[in-house]
Amino acid sequence: MMIFVGAIVVFAFIMGIMSIRIIRPFERGLVERLGKYQRTLNPGLNVIIPFLDIVLKVDMREVVLDVPPQLVITKDNVNVEVDAIVYCQVTEPTRSRYEISNYIRAATKLAQTNLRNVLGELDLDQCLSSRDTINSQLRDALDSATDKWGVKVNRVELQRIDPPVDITEAMSRQMKAERDKRAAILEAEGERQAEITRAEGAKKAAVLLAEGEAQAVRERADAEKYRQITVAEGESKAIGSVFNAIHEGRPDSSIIALKYLEMLPRLADNPANKLFIPMEAAGVMGALTSMLEAANLTGVSTKTKAKNGGSKTQDS
Repeated sequence: MMIFVGAIVVFAFIMGIMSIRIIRPFERGLVERLGKYQRTLNPGLNVIIPFLDIVLKVDMREVVLDVPPQLVITKDNVNVEVDAIVYCQVTEPTRSRYEISNYIRAATKLAQTNLRNVLGELDLDQCLSSRDTINSQLRDALDSATDKWGVKVNRVELQRIDPPVDITEAMSRQMKAERDKRAAILEAEGERQAEITRAEGAKKAAVLLAEGEAQAVRERADAEKYRQITVAEGESKAIGSVFNAIHEGRPDSSIIALKYLEMLPRLADNPANKLFIPMEAAGVMGALTSMLEAANLTGVSTKTKAKNGGSKTQDS
């Protein structure tokens, strides 16, 4: 009896251990009971029926598929060697298990065929310059094809596109020629712009110089005009003052003759020792004669008065 009870305890312990299944967070468990899908186990501790249930674990993490290199003929009949990387992830574990036997191999082959189809519709230049477009087209094509497998293609990346050696050399020469052409165009454009800038600078300098000269001429003319006006006004005022002084003094011929006599020594100081006699010399000489006669008459009358005064004194 004790042996029997011990055997039962041991059997129960073994059955308890066999009935426990632990599913990790990135996994899902598919329970098959007698060959038929029963249910899906979530992460954590799960209990199954031993010997009747079988648990198939499915990895739900993203998988990286390396597409092998292959030769692809482009639209312009150029053979290029292409390889890519596909990032896919299981979204429905039951379909990824029961709809296809090996979704990784199937997705890889599908990526190869679709890569040939997409690149075959593009020429070489488009293949080299439109990587994002090619990646997007491949991702859409693969995602629509793998959807019924419960697999989602997140993205597709082209690793390399290698044209033949002769095409690469021709492209290198073409690129060099294109860059030389752009350099020559830029250099010519720079020289043209520099010539235009220098011409505009010379034009502006000439205009500013001409404007400065014109402004200087105007200012000099205004200054000369102002000087002449000021001098003329001063001379006018001086002449007016002299004229008024002469008229107020009421000069006669005697004063004019006296002034003439005062000017004679100045005229005689001329280094050329030349004396210019004005045409009014006769009138001046007449005035001098009159002055002399008046002076003589004054002197005679003075002497007469002196004599008369002396005689009167003696008589007295």
